[in-house]
Amino acid sequence: MTSSDNLCLSLAIARLTAADPDHYAIWVLKSPYPGGYVHHDCVWNNVLSQGWQGWQQMFSLRGLPQVPHIPSAYVPQFVLEAVSEEEEAAGQPRSYSSRLMQHLGVNLWQWLFDGPIQSSVDQSLGIAMGQNKPLRLRLEIRDPDLIALPWEIMQPQPGRQAISLSQQILFSRTTSVVDPLPDELELDPALQILLVLGQDDPSHLETDAESDRNSVDRFLQLQEEADALKTILEQGASNIDSFIPSVPCQVDTLLRPSPAELIKQLEHGEYNVFFYAGHGVPAPDGGLLFLQQNATLNGTELAQVLTRCQVKLAVFNTCWGAQPDQNSQQAIPRSSLAEVLLHHGVPAVLAMRDSIADEEALSFIQVFAQSLAERLPVDQAVAIARQHLLTLYKFNQPAWTLPVLYMHPEFDGELVPPAREGMTALPSDSGAWLGEQMEVASIRSVDQPDTVWPIYGGLMRVGRLPDNDLVISEPWVSQKHAEIFRRNTQSADSPDQFEATYFLRDFSRYGTFFREAEGWKQVHRQEVPLNAGTQLRFGSSRGQLLEFVVEGPSPSSQN
Repeated sequence: MTSSDNLCLSLAIARLTAADPDHYAIWVLKSPYPGGYVHHDCVWNNVLSQGWQGWQQMFSLRGLPQVPHIPSAYVPQFVLEAVSEEEEAAGQPRSYSSRLMQHLGVNLWQWLFDGPIQSSVDQSLGIAMGQNKPLRLRLEIRDPDLIALPWEIMQPQPGRQAISLSQQILFSRTTSVVDPLPDELELDPALQILLVLGQDDPSHLETDAESDRNSVDRFLQLQEEADALKTILEQGASNIDSFIPSVPCQVDTLLRPSPAELIKQLEHGEYNVFFYAGHGVPAPDGGLLFLQQNATLNGTELAQVLTRCQVKLAVFNTCWGAQPDQNSQQAIPRSSLAEVLLHHGVPAVLAMRDSIADEEALSFIQVFAQSLAERLPVDQAVAIARQHLLTLYKFNQPAWTLPVLYMHPEFDGELVPPAREGMTALPSDSGAWLGEQMEVASIRSVDQPDTVWPIYGGLMRVGRLPDNDLVISEPWVSQKHAEIFRRNTQSADSPDQFEATYFLRDFSRYGTFFREAEGWKQVHRQEVPLNAGTQLRFGSSRGQLLEFVVEGPSPSSQN
């Protein structure tokens, strides 16, 4: 499942000695170039301890293990006032939660990417950019006390994009203590998903009479939830407006199965994705999943059947799937559900670091499934779905930080064959599109309003080469500069309807400039949403002034 084209930089963090618990070693396990294998020793400082303590007090719903040597539960304002001045200069929000999140994210970045580690990252990223490919950055955390930290929020400075949101750096966690992937593990022609809905929180106790009374009603409610979630997965996978043919997607459901029923279904199906939604708790053997009120399955037991049936991706919409268990307030090594599955050879595991609301989880799942069906690798699909959560629920809320992706070191993230250049696409004026009333989006010249380039089929390629949809022959425009594409998401007001949102994805050397209310901003090798009326310049602030336009349904025309 690995690819020679895969550019990957893997880092490891480990405590040096138990006698000196504040000293850590960070080193490169895998590098795209020979000189990238570097090593760095560093000290966990009080600023990081205070920032992590503040994060737990504001965002965590469970008493998580503290990094050793935190002085007290009192969190001073540390450098929040100083950080807020930087944020003010960068036009960032001044809310306490935003400052806290940015402060911890910046300090985690500076601690991890220090000295020769930063140099190795820069060199690796330069190689990836030169080859017009993303860099996969995988982090192995060998000290269980550091696993609970939200490494996904790392950012180089206030106002810059967090690492887990990037399309140029595809971030995931990993571990090197794993069973190897089978040699015969191949790409699949379709997404085959087994959706399992387990027991709700069984902490409340019912009498036998109450249980009998509520059993039928609850099962009918669970059936409705399963049907709704199946629809979201299938619609997310089929709701694609792109030049890339979509991947077929089939979803089978199991409601509160026994362990034997679950194993039988996995063994008789040919699933590449396992999805569990229900109650779960941490436990030493990879947590406990409550399939039924009196029937649980731990991570070690589940791993046996998932690897035997060659399931490539396991997704868990349950609390604490990415958190280790605790013993006397100390994290137990290799005890989280995600880690245990990876140790046993499951190629990719997506779990939650903390509790996630149902509407947040459903929003994430829909975009994630759509991105997989667009033939994107797992880590890139997670980044796109995470961006969607941030857009809906805002930066200063923890929703976008909750999904945690673990990737096997031998796995390149591909479930289905990737799209290839020159793949034949369904034309937008074919019979499949007849009668469909859609908005018409286009790019228009501001200086010459009659010059308009429609965006056909929900995708426009922009660049200097003649095979682009919009050709701009300016010296600062890259050959393949950017894409403008449409992504459909479920309407918040009407679940049966979908809303089209356009995005700009930059691949260029010099970036793309777009104007918002506060002025011009630059996007470079990242993705941003586009609103009607947004003005654009490709490659330079002196470039041709263009405008993104969305109009009602009308006949297609091109100047």
